[in-house]
Amino acid sequence: MCHVIVTCRSMLWTLLSIVVAFTELIAFMSADWLIGKAKPLSSEDMDNRTRGSQEPYHPTLGIYGRCTRISHMQLSRRDTLCGPYAENFNEIASGFWQATAIFLALGIMILCTMAFVSVFTMCVQSIMKKSIFNVCGLLQGIAGLFLILGLILYPAGWGCQKAISYCGPYASAYKLGDCSLGWAFYTAIGGTILTFICAVFSAQAEIATSSDKVQEEIEEGKNLICLL
Repeated sequence: MCHVIVTCRSMLWTLLSIVVAFTELIAFMSADWLIGKAKPLSSEDMDNRTRGSQEPYHPTLGIYGRCTRISHMQLSRRDTLCGPYAENFNEIASGFWQATAIFLALGIMILCTMAFVSVFTMCVQSIMKKSIFNVCGLLQGIAGLFLILGLILYPAGWGCQKAISYCGPYASAYKLGDCSLGWAFYTAIGGTILTFICAVFSAQAEIATSSDKVQEEIEEGKNLICLL
């Protein structure tokens, strides 16, 4: 018989698992990993703007995508054009970034799977006599290791020609040159830290769902058990 067990700690772990997965996925898909050096406005831009709005813009570069701004001669505004610069995996600018993409993708796949599984832990608490919380926590820890490897390898690709075109000639491995780090890189780091917190917290979720109070509720014949 299926017992639906909901506790404060198990729900927090489930929510955190979902948040972590989406955080890493959004960071991976973003083009705001590097903020390039300022680009001067074209003569058309100078003609279409007031002096106060004639500021240089900063293009951004991601692992496989980029954002640039294009001007419309008949419109007094600039549009940001974002999209992948690489049509396939082999066109990613650096071998280090290809490795980063692989490790991040593996980590995100595991996290998304665990986020999906975590929803069903309310009904299923064990698989083959193994705690599903402990199994998920272990896999989340492995995903965190993949994410760390990807983030370590990413700065090694700053010396590729694509990064140099954005960051200037002084850009090289682990040296930003004229670029700065964008929000996506920091988000990926934050998500990685939360991944390990989530992995550790899975043990608390397991303890909460197997506590004496839960067992007493089961013995009383209750199928829906909610404990704070």
